[in-house]
Amino acid sequence: MPMEQEVNISDLKKESTRAFGLLYNAYFDVVLRHVLHNSGTKDDAEDLFQEIMIVLVHKIRDDNFRLSASLKTYVLAIGKNLWLKSLSNKARQRRHQDPAAAAYYSKLNAAIEQEKYYKSKLQQYLYKISNHCQDFIDDVFFKGKSLDQIKEEYGYTSRLNAANQKYKCMEQIRRVKSTDTAGPGQELKN
Repeated sequence: MPMEQEVNISDLKKESTRAFGLLYNAYFDVVLRHVLHNSGTKDDAEDLFQEIMIVLVHKIRDDNFRLSASLKTYVLAIGKNLWLKSLSNKARQRRHQDPAAAAYYSKLNAAIEQEKYYKSKLQQYLYKISNHCQDFIDDVFFKGKSLDQIKEEYGYTSRLNAANQKYKCMEQIRRVKSTDTAGPGQELKN
């Protein structure tokens, strides 16, 4: 490692303004070019360079710090990583600020909330019907069992009897929904 890098690093550890000035003069133009070629401005490059210096000072204060590349390469690597993170954050902010995206996310959130509401109401209705119908509805609609499977498992004599029971259970739910005032402990009988 050349002597001037060791001096700069030791001066940077001491937070020498002269060392920071030398780094600025030596590497700012390279950072500026990188930022300008990647959707940034000179102000962005200046802000980025300050962030680079903060990260660099933090890193070199570590007793285990060893510079395995040139100081220029290290400074540019820090700059590229910070700039990439900055661009990513800006893109994320734009998505939330874009009126079309905001409207889309608003509609999406409303649809999700509506689904949660419907699911919650359905669960309330299911708790108010008979236990037999709760199991029956669960098997038919949530587990996807066919009426033939239901006929066998519940011991119905025909598929028509299973279909009739399905209708009766659905009617229990419709009655609960139409009243929607029964307390949680009340159960409708089949």
